[in-house]
Amino acid sequence: MAGLRSVFADPAGVAHPLGIVGYGAATAPSIRSGTPALDLPLASAVTEVWTTDQPVTTGSGDGITFGHDGDYAFCAGAVPPSPRYAPGVRDAYLRAFGVLADLGYPYVFRMWNFVGRINAANADGLETYRDFCRGRAEAFESSPLPLDTLPAATGVGAHLPGIGFCLLARREPGHVAVENHRQVPAYRYPYRYGPRPPSFARASRLPGGPLLISGTASILGHRTVHPGELAAQCRLTLANLATLAPDLRSLQAVKVYVRHAGDVDEVRQLCAPAFGGEVAYFTTELCRSDLLVEIEGMAPAPVAVPV
Repeated sequence: MAGLRSVFADPAGVAHPLGIVGYGAATAPSIRSGTPALDLPLASAVTEVWTTDQPVTTGSGDGITFGHDGDYAFCAGAVPPSPRYAPGVRDAYLRAFGVLADLGYPYVFRMWNFVGRINAANADGLETYRDFCRGRAEAFESSPLPLDTLPAATGVGAHLPGIGFCLLARREPGHVAVENHRQVPAYRYPYRYGPRPPSFARASRLPGGPLLISGTASILGHRTVHPGELAAQCRLTLANLATLAPDLRSLQAVKVYVRHAGDVDEVRQLCAPAFGGEVAYFTTELCRSDLLVEIEGMAPAPVAVPV
């Protein structure tokens, strides 16, 4: 099976790009230089490229762009600005799931969602993130795909209204949802966090492959810990990551989302000793107004030990 990797690089220098995510501007999902691309307004020069070991077929339809290689698929879509997001999120997700079903990649294992005005109220006074979560849950319930195993996910802010999203899926079953024993599974959060709980797992383990870790923050049980304390939140976030992947220095595709631009240098200093590879930093709002930092990454496949 093709190896799945994420690199921060110029797509022109990457063989077999499956999908591109740019963080410097906002454009509709498109096919760019033969590769499906999603551009997000996080004011960063970073470009992330998902790549595999096999040639990729690309296309678009029903507002969704996609690339697939026989084992994996990447697809991206968008939800336009709206006073209420749940219906648009439900529709866009179902269109993406329909494209994946038609292509033959029914097993979604990783998703990213970039939500403009994520902590602001919608037209009904409901926080936009909670509005988004309602639409996502409704899409999962109506999906033609077998979503009994929830994917890993990240949900953070974007600098303009509207929602951009992308996801990864497999042709074959077998990925495993992984939870963190220090945290209540997000899909079991109490009603205080919104009318529908967030629909994601803390991580997804691919068969014989990497562990893709969801956006992780300073949460124990279901409560935010250390509100207003940047260093303490950062340390607890790293501890939560280490519960899932004890060797943090081996993590790849590490992305750190920081709420306040003035905190980035301190967060960088706190994270530098923990990670061994390249780390991308972004400034954006997070899914809870009292969270200051969120981190995601990908742990490599376990090394087989000779017997």
